[in-house]
Amino acid sequence: MTRSSLTTPPPNAGPPEAMPGAPAPGTVLSSHYGQCFGCGAEHPTGLHLKARTPDGTTVEAEFTVGEAHQGAPKLAHGGVLATAMDEVIGMSVYLFRKPYVTGRLETDYLLPVPVGTTLHLRAWCNGIAGRKAYLEAEGRIGAPDGPVAVRAAALFIEVNMEHFAKHGDLAAIEVEHPDYEVNP
Repeated sequence: MTRSSLTTPPPNAGPPEAMPGAPAPGTVLSSHYGQCFGCGAEHPTGLHLKARTPDGTTVEAEFTVGEAHQGAPKLAHGGVLATAMDEVIGMSVYLFRKPYVTGRLETDYLLPVPVGTTLHLRAWCNGIAGRKAYLEAEGRIGAPDGPVAVRAAALFIEVNMEHFAKHGDLAAIEVEHPDYEVNP
């Protein structure tokens, strides 16, 4: 993975801590929001990722490239692949039980991904320093041990729920995430 110093954990970064109420191994994770392009079941042309944590520390998901996701004829659009990487990494921060947003995403494209291909995605955290989480993901063609088509490294920043209330739709947050306290 080619990465910048911005997505490389500093020497003082530690492993993520197990959080009370974090999803147990084997848990299927809920979507961020029903209309989320990455994981929302209600988005008509979205990726519809359904993520799970096999071990409580990583997240896995599958994404089948559809006609609506192509760039060049019959090939996945690079931006859609970057979105899939951002999404599976974004699902992995659910394990921390704190809200995070993408600060930086670096993506390496290793193989073309044809329409109809199922990408097997996996994301994990390399370290946390303060409000910064350093994460990686990979997408493999056809099987969890298939050839790697895309890799990503990311910096995510912890925010509070007021961030989403201020910049988004507070009512939607309260409906879809009643377990989070929001005080705008």
